[in-house]
Amino acid sequence: MTTQVDEALRRAAKLIVDAPSVCLACHVGPDGDALGSLLGFLHLARDHGVAVCASWPAPVGVAPHYRFLPGLDLVCDPAAFPARPDLMIVFDCGSLDRLGELAPAAIAARDADRLIVLDHHATNQRFGSLNVIDTEAAATAVLTRRLADELGWALNRPAALCLYTGLVTDTGRFQHANTTPAVFALAGELATFGLPIAEMTRQLFEQHRFAYLQLMAECIRRAQLDGDLRLVSTWVTAEDCARFAVDLAETEGLIDVLRRAEEAEVSCVLREVPEGVRVSLRATSGTDVGAIATRFGGGGHRFAAGYTQTGTVSEVLARLRAALADGG
Repeated sequence: MTTQVDEALRRAAKLIVDAPSVCLACHVGPDGDALGSLLGFLHLARDHGVAVCASWPAPVGVAPHYRFLPGLDLVCDPAAFPARPDLMIVFDCGSLDRLGELAPAAIAARDADRLIVLDHHATNQRFGSLNVIDTEAAATAVLTRRLADELGWALNRPAALCLYTGLVTDTGRFQHANTTPAVFALAGELATFGLPIAEMTRQLFEQHRFAYLQLMAECIRRAQLDGDLRLVSTWVTAEDCARFAVDLAETEGLIDVLRRAEEAEVSCVLREVPEGVRVSLRATSGTDVGAIATRFGGGGHRFAAGYTQTGTVSEVLARLRAALADGG
């Protein structure tokens, strides 16, 4: 795997060097790794004289805990994204459909053999003309750092801050099983840029508006524990968000509170979205939630995954329970 990834990184670097301009994208509703990887590479490309643009599907805003990231003001509206990019790099995105209105640009780039997909999810559909997929990498930020090294690009502080965000969020503050010696080595390298790690940790994981705490209390109150399936679940409705004046993006970390339940091996948060119900899954044992998410049209990792389905919260939860009862 490492040799294949190394070769793919070399090919990606050559494409970048030869391209007149580079367009960057990530998935809709980007998380810390998607944002950190895209913005980190954006800073490096600009610092090394590359003509570059970056975006993701609407809405282009981010959750409050990511607003400190440098470079958000450099992101363009998806409507202004080039229809036929000279070269397009997609970060942390498992499938074309997660690119929303940027998917046609990705298809045009792929048809011209100019679409690089950089990701670490085993469920990635490998929709690029060049797929740089390393399922052993803890985060896409790790691959982004390796690509910069392949290009001979020195890091700068804004890029280091963004890449650290990707690394720390996808390892759960260095608590998940993907935390390896290599992860600590990269974190150490990035920290040499004088990152405000204590402030970043509070903003990313600990700081919330009181309104969100009230919503979280309501969600915890209604949480259900299924002892037979060892599943703990709760949900966030559109009415909840309106009642507490909380944006749905603010609820991203609710799953990490729910997964603390000692009796559960799988935790689940269902959130009402315009497309239906968005499901976030976490596992603490042998259950492969990535496989379950893939079964329902989503993706992710063995221990963290998600998908979106049509139907009501109760209907989607019933389907998940049936899948767990069938062994995933």
